[in-house]
Amino acid sequence: MRAFNRAIDRFCQKHKGFGIPRLMLFIVLITAAVFVLDGGSGILVGILAFSPGLILSGQVWRLITWIFIPINTGMSFTIIFFTALSLYFYYMIGSTLEREWGTAKFTIYYIFGVLLNIIYGFVMFPAFGFNLPIIPMYLNLSMFFAFAVLFPDFVVRFMLIIPIKIKWLALINGGFFAYTLVTNLIVGNIVMAFFPLVALLNFFIMCGADLLSYVRPLKIRTSPQVVSFKKAAKQAKRDMADKPYRHKCAVCGKTDVDYPDLEFRYCSRCNGYHCFCIEHINNHIHFD
Repeated sequence: MRAFNRAIDRFCQKHKGFGIPRLMLFIVLITAAVFVLDGGSGILVGILAFSPGLILSGQVWRLITWIFIPINTGMSFTIIFFTALSLYFYYMIGSTLEREWGTAKFTIYYIFGVLLNIIYGFVMFPAFGFNLPIIPMYLNLSMFFAFAVLFPDFVVRFMLIIPIKIKWLALINGGFFAYTLVTNLIVGNIVMAFFPLVALLNFFIMCGADLLSYVRPLKIRTSPQVVSFKKAAKQAKRDMADKPYRHKCAVCGKTDVDYPDLEFRYCSRCNGYHCFCIEHINNHIHFD
């Protein structure tokens, strides 16, 4: 997984213009428009839904339009409230991930998840002989796991009232995925049972290394790379008095002397003690 992520980092570094800026805002606005225009009738949703059989017959727009289908349809206050809340939540998580990863990597993450769902739908179509009702809920919830790994202590207001850390909501989300899988297996709905796993596959491929570094035992974290990072950090502090600056970005060369208001961070995934400005801390090729 680390090799795959490094390849993505290199691609994003070389192709900084790749991707769709503010992708999640674009998706949320179209989803909201579909919700309003459908009006609870289900007609528009039926036209946009994923259907391998109809796609093969020429309705190719369904390859993309299924990602704009809202979780619920209807015009009751409860449905409108929870739809608006979920869309805001998706936008908040997606836009934060885009800022953290950069537009290129976030676009790759989302597109990769879309492709996995499409592939799964077409693989299962001939095997089970019916059109799969793919919905974007699991794909969007996979972003939630990525957000929780990056910001485990971020606090949200559950139901706009109760403060709760995002890592606990992620565990609840994981329980929901497990419940969906088990209940569908019990009733024999094998195809739908594995849709949550498709979303998790996207998450594990793109964020598995970060997750392992977060959950593995403390004694495992003292790997040679981490030990060398600590030694290099101590050495860097000893040499700091001889330098005209305290921090210097290893990518762009900016220092805290030239840019006193610029934030600098150190990357523990790189081999050694390497400093990066806030622009490049999540947008650089890791040192081996």
